[in-house]
Amino acid sequence: MLTTIMTSVKKEIINGVFWNAVAKYSGIIVQLGVTAILARLITPEEFGVVAIATVLITFFSIFSDMGLGSAIIQRQDLTNKNYSSLYSFSIYLSVLLGLLFFIASYPIASYYKNDELELICQLLSLNLLFSTLNLVPNALISKARRFKFIAKRTLFFQIIGGIASSIAALCGMGCYALLFAPIISSIGVYIINMNQCSLKFNIVFDWSPIKKTFSYSFFLLIFNVFNYFTRNLDKLIIGKYFSMNELGYYDKSYRLMMLPLQQITSVISPVLHPVFAEFQNDYKRLAHDYQKIVKFLACISFPMGVFFYFGADNMIYILYGPNWMKAVPCFEILALSVPMQMIISTTGGIYAASGKTNWLFYAGCFHSVITIIGFFLAAHYWNTIEAVAWAFVITMNIHTFISLFIIYKIIFKESYWPVIKVMLVPGGTACILIIVLFGIDLIMHNHFFSLIIQGGICVIITLVIIQFTHLYNLKEFYFKILSKIKH
Repeated sequence: MLTTIMTSVKKEIINGVFWNAVAKYSGIIVQLGVTAILARLITPEEFGVVAIATVLITFFSIFSDMGLGSAIIQRQDLTNKNYSSLYSFSIYLSVLLGLLFFIASYPIASYYKNDELELICQLLSLNLLFSTLNLVPNALISKARRFKFIAKRTLFFQIIGGIASSIAALCGMGCYALLFAPIISSIGVYIINMNQCSLKFNIVFDWSPIKKTFSYSFFLLIFNVFNYFTRNLDKLIIGKYFSMNELGYYDKSYRLMMLPLQQITSVISPVLHPVFAEFQNDYKRLAHDYQKIVKFLACISFPMGVFFYFGADNMIYILYGPNWMKAVPCFEILALSVPMQMIISTTGGIYAASGKTNWLFYAGCFHSVITIIGFFLAAHYWNTIEAVAWAFVITMNIHTFISLFIIYKIIFKESYWPVIKVMLVPGGTACILIIVLFGIDLIMHNHFFSLIIQGGICVIITLVIIQFTHLYNLKEFYFKILSKIKH
């Protein structure tokens, strides 16, 4: 019986990861193509202005969720009536947050001394409204493990949003072209979601399920507030104390670094919580399975970080054009955070699945404190965007190891040495790649061909080491993927 359940769970994880991967990896191609177009039509300063608006709306988005999405997935005792009450609550919340952000647009523009910010924030308030409305249906669809549907929906709106933004940029709409994709996506997803979920709006609704979910999500909400400043304070500081031009360079470097990371981790993370929630009391099982996830991510992220560092100038030149080469030093520094960034992105799902969201909060508080100190020191004493990038890298690495310690030693009550051990081979692979790519960087100067060779060598050396050290049976993995594609 137990074997049957474990096999079923494994199949669900593989199925979820597969369909998420189809959408996400296709999405990488779409986003890179759109980015290449927009970077040549929109100035770094215009990107910087939209970056500030995006960062600020993200803060409001924290309160649109309040951790309720995770709570809906986690709790098994909620009824259809409860879901309708939560949906009704989200409607009132969406209108409130949309109005607040609309009203806040003027003081935001005044604070950053940029008139365009006011209209940009007002337009994005529409995105905030519909994103909040999507909270409950998105959680229900994820809880039902409809990963194939989510994958198709995500890819569809990536394509539509990218096309709309590109056309708007070609028509000379400048920074406003960057708003088309998020607004179209949030509205479109809502329309599709409501055709999939039978949710009813009630003017007067039952508060009891909201209280139930909020008791679970409280620490998640507080953590998200701390995590917001951890993730975005660098951009807020640069936008205020540097120039919008420099913010454009930094933000573009950060987004390029995060693009593949988000595509990879977002394939795995949404699957972890709904599946592992069923084993929330089996810490031994969670510890064992999470170790496998860390090993997989380490095999990808360590070589990727090396590739990003040595391929920085080639990637920036090819994707963004020669006008963006000032972003290269910043991108090189941020590339050093890739391994830990990818690993830490999955810890939230483990905290949630184990029901220990309080420890997620404690870890988040620690990370926020050291990050805030690091960013202000970098801006005040060194006064460069490169210094801010270094602060980001150092604090991220510290936070990752602290979180792994908490998860294994305090929550799972297991030794954390096995999870550190699985990173040794990927780390050794990275060292070999550094030597090889350094040599290539010295002899090759063509941006396009250099990038292809660098990428090819990274893949080949990594796969050879993985097979040689028996980390994975690549032959068996290949046939499994092939079989999945055929079916």
